[in-house]
Amino acid sequence: MMAAPGKRPVIAIDGPAGSGKSSVSRLLAQRLGLDYVDTGAMYRAIALAMRDDGVDTGDDEAVRRFCSGALIEYSATDGSVSVNRRPYSGKIRTEDAATLASVASQKAPVRELLAGYQRSLGVRGGVVMEGRDIGTVVFPDADIKFFIDASPEVRAGRREKELQAHGMDEPLVSRDMEERDRRDASRTNSPLKRAEDSIYIDTSSIGIDGVVEAMLQMVRERLHA
Repeated sequence: MMAAPGKRPVIAIDGPAGSGKSSVSRLLAQRLGLDYVDTGAMYRAIALAMRDDGVDTGDDEAVRRFCSGALIEYSATDGSVSVNRRPYSGKIRTEDAATLASVASQKAPVRELLAGYQRSLGVRGGVVMEGRDIGTVVFPDADIKFFIDASPEVRAGRREKELQAHGMDEPLVSRDMEERDRRDASRTNSPLKRAEDSIYIDTSSIGIDGVVEAMLQMVRERLHA
């Protein structure tokens, strides 16, 4: 489905952690002059907020009650995210937050809340939105879809470097990532999978600049077809 005349496009980018999708999504948005929306930040923030409020993610009714009254806010300008007016941007880049988010994201009320909010951010177009179910659930009619991937070894190495860049040195990154991959791919609600009409890119041996240039070419060809 192509963007209607005068409407800016919705570009959906999915893939597992460490694939490079956040870096290429941010750069692609900058090159195209579109808003960048990091949906993973939202899942991490709401998972941390539930923990802070003592919500047991194993209690479906407690999760439903929390989500029914939760207010999530995301700024495409600076990527800041808050839940119930509490800022979480400075707390989400840890393996702990990632693991909590992987567990919380299996819950239907969490996914319904965030998918609805994400659609509201992209309904007018003009966004590059990245996550795990953007092209399959949030925007199945996105103008262009990409699935970004890399080998498990490359992904784990990138994740370790990312954590070190944030001053964190967390052990067992590879094992934790494999466990999250398993949960994300096997969950009943919006599992991580490649949309049939997405463009697959393996970034294992390609630099970020090369990936972004290839994506830009594909976007231009699609939008001007």
